[in-house]
Amino acid sequence: MKPHLKAALKNIKRNKGRTIVTMVLSAIATIVLVFSTALMDGEHKTLLKSAVELYPGYIQITHKGFKDEPSLDNLIQDTSSVLKILQKDKDIKEFSTRFETFVLFSSDEKSLGGMLCGIEPEKEKNLSKLEHSLLKGSYLEKSDNNSVYIGNELSKNLKVDIGDKLSFIGTGADYSFTADNLIVKGIFQTGLFDFDSSSAFVSKSYFDTMFVSENKSTHIVVLPLIKEDAFKVSNEINRSLSKDTISQSWNESMESLVKAMELDSVFGYITLGIFFIVIFFVILIYTFISIYARVKEIGVLRAIGTSRRQVFEMLMFESSVLSLFGVVAGGLIGAYLAYYFSINPLDFGKEFDEQFKQYGLVNTKLPTDFNTVNILRDMIIMYIFCVLSTLYPIIKINSFKPVEAINHV
Repeated sequence: MKPHLKAALKNIKRNKGRTIVTMVLSAIATIVLVFSTALMDGEHKTLLKSAVELYPGYIQITHKGFKDEPSLDNLIQDTSSVLKILQKDKDIKEFSTRFETFVLFSSDEKSLGGMLCGIEPEKEKNLSKLEHSLLKGSYLEKSDNNSVYIGNELSKNLKVDIGDKLSFIGTGADYSFTADNLIVKGIFQTGLFDFDSSSAFVSKSYFDTMFVSENKSTHIVVLPLIKEDAFKVSNEINRSLSKDTISQSWNESMESLVKAMELDSVFGYITLGIFFIVIFFVILIYTFISIYARVKEIGVLRAIGTSRRQVFEMLMFESSVLSLFGVVAGGLIGAYLAYYFSINPLDFGKEFDEQFKQYGLVNTKLPTDFNTVNILRDMIIMYIFCVLSTLYPIIKINSFKPVEAINHV
């Protein structure tokens, strides 16, 4: 090793106070960056997972025109043929049919429009959080005839409770007029106001009888064996479907939410960027002060024949070593925190339950996202960041002439 680099290592050992403070600043900044990124990514993944599992599902099969024009003209007309395709796919864990239609609900006191959906109750337990969102009463069963499972806000607006009678008027799959009385069996609350104020569910067997929708559906929801493979499984299903039917994974069917999360991530990183600009100047100012305290030392080195290049290399080597140790220490601590809270999610308690449900989160537990690639990326960014913060002070001090540096006060 070159003599001036050996001198840099001696300086690191000799000036323990400066060494510790520099490493601590680098470590704290790295911890904050690694953990903040893990928490932000964990929040987005939890929000997307909650939104997907709440009701829409990981894969939806619909008529090609249903998304743009959800009407009786765009139904899956031969549901059984699609189900046969799904039964043969070993990458699929569960699937179920749904039929969504809009009806006029009426109680003794009020009438409101809303969505009435026929579901397969037992299968929906694995495909959505409808049963999990039960507020009072009980969940649907396959044998239920005229029992309805209704959103909490819709029940409040219609002024009905468990055991109360509710009427509906709608149009069957064959465009015939249909109406019946329903008994409120259960009330659910997901926390999504629009969904809770407009949705009600009945057993698909009863729905098919009333709406003449046997072997017809608006959606077939699919749960892949491996959730992360939803896009791949969806594409495989598409190869076997007829031309008028399409399969879409959650990131296609919920494209607007995915884009919103991406935009939120951008703003999150901008916020972190502003925070680290402040940290940058804190480290810069500290480095500036600590290096300027060594002006006379640098002047003596220059006077005995050390070149500017050697001085620059010596100071940059010190900076690189201190930054490396600080960033590695901070990265390991940040990674541990990210790993720990990915297994033991942050629990904000029941007092925050309502606030969380407003954002589509079913519970108040928020796990971090432990991702080694992201952690290494953040550590590299912070290392470059710390080294660059020392560049200006080093260039500035190196611009002094030997006599100026020795006589500097």
